Amino acid sequence: MRQKWVFLLAGLAVCALTAAVPTIPTPMALMARQTPADPPEHHLVEDTIYVTEGIEVSRRLLPTAKGATFRAKYLAVGVQIDQSGRLYGTPRRSGTYVSPVQLCADATCHEQEVTLVVLRNVPWVPRELTFLGRAGTALDGEIGISGGPPGVMPTFSVTDHGRLPAGVTIGPDGHVGGVPAAPGISEVPVRICVAGNCAGVVVRLIIV
Repeated sequence: MRQKWVFLLAGLAVCALTAAVPTIPTPMALMARQTPADPPEHHLVEDTIYVTEGIEVSRRLLPTAKGATFRAKYLAVGVQIDQSGRLYGTPRRSGTYVSPVQLCADATCHEQEVTLVVLRNVPWVPRELTFLGRAGTALDGEIGISGGPPGVMPTFSVTDHGRLPAGVTIGPDGHVGGVPAAPGISEVPVRICVAGNCAGVVVRLIIV
């Protein structure tokens, strides 16, 4: 009788232990590690071009690979690209145009989207063209413009660096700086462009 009770208690203990231990699921599925997507490869130095409606385009796409050629096509109404990457034509309608452009180098071709932003033709005028300074003292001026399409920065380029007085610089942002070396009056030709809408001006520097 005692032996029967011993077996009964042992059986109950085994059942209790089985219930207390969590079951291990059969073959667990391995979770694949998610890797971030590779960043898009860039084949152009610049892929967003700003131009102005009604103004002839004179720009060029610059590939990152040497000797790359392009597939000629239209990028927007009135604007095309040739095999050398030159943009030409006159945009006829304002808006933002995104177009895939194919370029090939070393028998390998790639596509990259190019964004052509055609802005409305908003007139602009230069804000300051005469600057006074003193020889041996640093200049700190800015040409700037008034008007033009909002949010578009103008660019400035000196077309005859020989006209700049010694020690004076005019940067691509229109900043007039440097330390004039000697007194004198100089008239410097500068080309201002706002989204392809360009005009030539004369900046006068009066150094005393």
